[in-house]
Amino acid sequence: MYKQYCYSCKLPVCAKCKNHRQHAILNIKTEYKTNREQHRDILHKIRSEALYSNRFLLADIKTDFKTCQTEIFNHQLKISTKAEGLKNRIDTVMCDVKVRMRYKSFMINHGLQQRKRILASIEKYEYRYEQSANRAVKLLFFIKNIFVPKIKEALHITQNALLSLTDEIRKDDVIEILSKIQITEKGKRQARNECPLELLSTPELLKTFRLKTFGCVTNMSCLNSDQSWISVKQNYFTLLSLTNTEVETLHHMTCKTDYSTIVLYGTHTVNNEGELIYINTDNDIYKLSPENSTKSTLIIETYAWEPLCVYSSPVNGNLLVGMFNYDKKTSKVNRYDNTVQHIQTIEHDNKDQQLYKIPRYITENRNGDVIVSDLNQVVVINHRGIHRFSYTGRVSGDRLDPCGICTDALSHILVCDYITRTIQMIDKDGHFLSHILTREQGIERPLSLSYDKKTHLLWVGSWNNNTVCVYRYINIIGRETGTCN
Repeated sequence: MYKQYCYSCKLPVCAKCKNHRQHAILNIKTEYKTNREQHRDILHKIRSEALYSNRFLLADIKTDFKTCQTEIFNHQLKISTKAEGLKNRIDTVMCDVKVRMRYKSFMINHGLQQRKRILASIEKYEYRYEQSANRAVKLLFFIKNIFVPKIKEALHITQNALLSLTDEIRKDDVIEILSKIQITEKGKRQARNECPLELLSTPELLKTFRLKTFGCVTNMSCLNSDQSWISVKQNYFTLLSLTNTEVETLHHMTCKTDYSTIVLYGTHTVNNEGELIYINTDNDIYKLSPENSTKSTLIIETYAWEPLCVYSSPVNGNLLVGMFNYDKKTSKVNRYDNTVQHIQTIEHDNKDQQLYKIPRYITENRNGDVIVSDLNQVVVINHRGIHRFSYTGRVSGDRLDPCGICTDALSHILVCDYITRTIQMIDKDGHFLSHILTREQGIERPLSLSYDKKTHLLWVGSWNNNTVCVYRYINIIGRETGTCN
């Protein structure tokens, strides 16, 4: 059995092999795990995106092929009709040209004969009256009133025949006929943006695993189908670790420390590049590279304002930060662009009233709405910072204690309610839809949420039992419900 791996030759080798002694020798299990992690994202993308999208693309291509056959036949019929009409028109014009050319030839011959007769008459008049001075006046009168009009009439007939030939067929008419046959350039075929998704009648529990660190699972940020950054709070400090569904800790650190054991926050997020963005123990915001090797500072805590929660927008890469001022007892949400330049502050509503009490968790919906899990309410504002609504429960008078919050591909808002110990689903306009997860689905005290937009799986963290559950409540139409890979 091979227990070693030659890095230079890219081959497994045994311990007694002498050909690779001068090469870099690695442990084969370690190298296998490293290569598996490197190719995990590629395999997941192929399985969840490429293979799935190709099925729908193939169906669309078959439909388009049938449609194109019909359209091509219709275009061929139209072209044949137009060509036949154009041919008939050209034949008619050519026939008219021949007739008019014959008429022109006839008129020319007729004009020549007439000219000959006129000349003969002139010669006759000239011969008869050239000897008489008095008769010369009659000669000029004859030339003016008889000869000249006859010549003009002959020329006018010839000119009209030529003009009628050019008026019969015009370039604009031909262009108008041919321009009705249009060819539209087609772009590269892509899968539709609208995913064919539907809600399951009952959410399906795919996997449950217990973390090695005991405490409250306060926040989760999915990295891929089976890896997530998970923060677990123990008394006054929070341990942040990159964990897979096999409960293997791939990386860990200590993040934001809070001296309250009750109030919990969404202290980290993952951006489109797979980088972890988190609030450190010094209340500065840091970014960790996908290889977990390089750490850089994004935002240094501003005076008197302490960051409580962060979220990276998958749409434009903006960073949303919920902040609290302990001196003034006020809260706000700041928006930063890709270069970490401050571009927006969301603090008051249209009546200049404070929007937030203490922003715990923050997320963004597909329509650009910024959604904050606040004390006793869920506050929703649009991308311009205008307050849309505040959700305080399914009916008027209900109490709500929102914790973890997220949105899905159908623009639903999911929020953990600590009072009812359920996960409530509301639509993008704040209307209650259902209790999507309750104790009947195996949830005791849901505390944190993370929605994987690639697999449409919902990760749920619990209070005081270091348990994470993975559910499927959205199904892709045309694909049977699968299992957590």
